[in-house]
Order: sequence, then C-alpha cells, then structure tokens
Amino acid sequence: MFVLVCYDIPDDRRRAKVGETLEAFGYRVQKSVFECEITPQQRQEMQKRLQNAIEPSQDSIRYYVLCQNCLSAVEIAGLGAVQRNRLYYVV
Repeated sequence: MFVLVCYDIPDDRRRAKVGETLEAFGYRVQKSVFECEITPQQRQEMQKRLQNAIEPSQDSIRYYVLCQNCLSAVEIAGLGAVQRNRLYYVV
C-alpha cells in the first residue's frame, strides 16, 4: 500500500522524532511530507510509533492511502518524483 503522510507539529523535539520515525518507513519528499510504500502491518506499526511521539492536543498527522489508479494520477510541478521502493539495487 502507498501512504502519503503529512504532519504539522509546532514543537521542534517532537517534530524531529516524527521525522526520524517516518524515515524508517518511507521517503521524505517535502519538509513534513513522506511517501511510504508499506504493508498493512508496517502501517499499523508506523501509526503506533507516531501516536506515541506526538501530543494529540497540539500536533496533527494525516495519512492518505493512495490506490494504484490514484498513484498513477499524481502530478508534480518542479523537482521531484513519486518515490517507490526499489525491487533491487545495483552495486
């Protein structure tokens, strides 16, 4: 599954923790936006970790699950590309 994660966190320490957590699951495409190609189990783990890292009364995290049709319709103006997991690496 492909999940776009966006967050708005005013506290520097919590914001850094959220960024570090998301780096384990996907690619940072903007300062507070990550693209994650993950399994349903990884999504549950990611959301659990993030819930523990935030202050719900002050912070906001949004998860947008994109289907393959929606993913193929993503448009980017300027630099960047949709980040996909690589099936293999050339060494």
